[in-house]
Amino acid sequence: MKSMRAAVFVRPGKIVLDEKPIPKVGPGDALIQVTTTTICGTDVHILKGEYPVRAGLTIGHEHVGIIVQLGVGVTGYEIGQRVIVGAITPCGQCYSCLDHHQAQCGGKAIGGWQFGNTIDGCQAEYVLIPHAMANLAPVPAELTDEQVLMCPDIMSTGFSGAESGKIKIGDTVAIFAQGPIGLCATAGAKLMGASTIIVVDSLQERLEVSKRLGADITINYKTTDPFNKIMDLTAGRGVDVAIEALGTQQTFENCLRVLKPGGTLSSLGVYSGKLSIPLESFAAGLGDYKIVTTLCPGGKERMRRLMNVVKSGRVDLKPLVTHRFKLDQIEAAYELFANQRDGVLKVAITP
Repeated sequence: MKSMRAAVFVRPGKIVLDEKPIPKVGPGDALIQVTTTTICGTDVHILKGEYPVRAGLTIGHEHVGIIVQLGVGVTGYEIGQRVIVGAITPCGQCYSCLDHHQAQCGGKAIGGWQFGNTIDGCQAEYVLIPHAMANLAPVPAELTDEQVLMCPDIMSTGFSGAESGKIKIGDTVAIFAQGPIGLCATAGAKLMGASTIIVVDSLQERLEVSKRLGADITINYKTTDPFNKIMDLTAGRGVDVAIEALGTQQTFENCLRVLKPGGTLSSLGVYSGKLSIPLESFAAGLGDYKIVTTLCPGGKERMRRLMNVVKSGRVDLKPLVTHRFKLDQIEAAYELFANQRDGVLKVAITP
């Protein structure tokens, strides 16, 4: 039996490179040889035991690759074609998908997220793609792997924070946390027409990157109180939309505190433990606030549109790739990324 190398979850605190059989292709599937993959903050939640998955699972949900085998019923693609697949792999046929909630495929919360959650993921030499007809998106020849590596998850997720917040032309937007997701939310808010984008983080290098992606005002919360600053900037009115891009009680509350009455809190964070809504900031439930959550939109049409944005030059996310590793070095890559050392934003891993 042919085998491949894969990053496997062993137990909380331990992901290792191991040997696994190359997946077998069934009807409707496609087998992809991974050319570039990366590590997500959600993978770190898995590593730390904050999000449970089964032992032995291959981790990872963001990749670029080449088609090496197509299952029965998968048409319109060619062996050797370069593709990306979203972190969310909807079937395209169930009630949730047809109701435009592809991320909740199968009628289950988070049902569309399979890679590295319920099926083997892509931090490996090969990955099996379910529902291939709904998910394989060809990569334009003029785009490199690293140019489209952000599309499957953080670009789609960050942009969706702006989309779900229904940002309008002329809106003032606050974005709390400028990790990879928050930086993509900043870029998405700019594309949606926000006239003033205020971003909050503690790392100056991330605040500098945010300026390149569309931020108008940056706040380092270690030196400046974000609530007071944002209320001063908005003449006490508050922002139209606040985007939470970290997944902590503090950032969630801060988003709520800086919202105008009738404003929208667009939440992208993955929360661990209990999340509370402070009654004063929520106006005891009577402030006409909206709280919306979004799981990364997937499917091949979403990927095509995101690649169009990259190809147009309106957003350049290549600077987010700060470190590069071989698959053999993935344990070192996890150690760096999980501990946020050396100014890391995203890593590119090449088998």
